[in-house]
Amino acid sequence: MRRTLRDRLVARVPAWLVEKVPREHTESDEAFHRRRRVVAVTSLAGAGLLGASLSSTPDSPRFYGLTAATAATWVVGGLASGPLHLGRVRYRDALRRPVVTPVLVGVAAFGVFYGCALVCKRVPFLYRAISQVLRYADRGSTAPVLATTLLNGAAEEVFFRGALYAAAGREHPVVASTAVYVLATTATRNPSLVLASGVMGALFGLQRRATGGIQAPLLTHLTWSALMLRFLPPLFRHHGLPVDPNLPADTT
Repeated sequence: MRRTLRDRLVARVPAWLVEKVPREHTESDEAFHRRRRVVAVTSLAGAGLLGASLSSTPDSPRFYGLTAATAATWVVGGLASGPLHLGRVRYRDALRRPVVTPVLVGVAAFGVFYGCALVCKRVPFLYRAISQVLRYADRGSTAPVLATTLLNGAAEEVFFRGALYAAAGREHPVVASTAVYVLATTATRNPSLVLASGVMGALFGLQRRATGGIQAPLLTHLTWSALMLRFLPPLFRHHGLPVDPNLPADTT
């Protein structure tokens, strides 16, 4: 029987992205509907705070306060929605918690984004969009910015690949969770962040589907975020990062 294009593409994808690990958890219809209500409220609140945080002055108390509030919203909403699971992967006929592979995937994802950044530097529209985001790292203190970045990365996985993915049900949860992730990111009004959320959201969703939990996407997200924060600002700074008039003035 002739294989479809989808079958051929799936055959080329690493097994850990497409092979589902058997799930060990179920929930009642009542718990499922409650999860959906909590997720809906949290999505709106978190998106609003995310947009506000990235419209505030870099390295200001307001910025750090809003980013902390955003992370807290994702975590509280995720935990309040119901049980979350770390997930497992198959390794030599046994099920284990995923650690090494997610970290390596994060490194590989960073490599792809770094290569794209080299191209985006030469595209004025994308250069401007990325520079808006990198101002928060360039003007901020290293430790607080790193802590904020990692905290929000972990919090997003607790909510989007944890609670929201579970609330999406059995019909296309990767697509649904990624779509909501992108919609929430549009509150930042930054096209580079929206594009990144679509690409990485799909990857994180595939990891969630394959492992049945949030540990794999969480580790990949943290690895990718830390490398992006470390290496992308110098790349654009050395290119001559311009002052963006749409950003609030630096009050320090």
